[in-house]
Amino acid sequence: MRVIAGTRRGIPLKSIKGMDTRPTSDKVKEALFSKIGPFFEGGIAVELFGGSGSLTLEALSRGSEHAWIFEKNPKACAIIKENAEKCKFTDELHIVRGDAKTAASKLAKEGIQADLLFLDPPYAKEELYNLALQFVEMELLTDHAIIVCEHEKQLTLPTSYGAFETVGTTVYGASAITIYKK
Repeated sequence: MRVIAGTRRGIPLKSIKGMDTRPTSDKVKEALFSKIGPFFEGGIAVELFGGSGSLTLEALSRGSEHAWIFEKNPKACAIIKENAEKCKFTDELHIVRGDAKTAASKLAKEGIQADLLFLDPPYAKEELYNLALQFVEMELLTDHAIIVCEHEKQLTLPTSYGAFETVGTTVYGASAITIYKK
């Protein structure tokens, strides 16, 4: 696993050993970013269920200005921190060790609105995809924001989260990516 493109292109990334996380493969990450826009001119990325932080680090490498990652596993937080240090994104990346269910209220207190929202919860926890609706209802997404949900290919997600509607689902092996835009 590595950063695919941008200012940190080619930097290898670590992931936590074992089955606690499912890092997004380089192939899926490359396809995802080609769909949502290969490069960004600023903006804020938010990743719930951070794992290795790979998606957010990719967004930063491609031009996002700042990012927030929520992850409750302390070992995964240590890996994210190590990956951020390796990529020299320690000032731009805020790692929050805690439950993703509290992300919206924490970001609301900070006055943060996201341009990119990544959700990749444990596959057995389908209800956690509804955290996207929390972000919409609390107006924590910009008008041009993109919501990206990684999930099991058998799972059918809602067609919309408030004003954010599905623009497509693409299957990659056992996983799928569903993208929402306003």
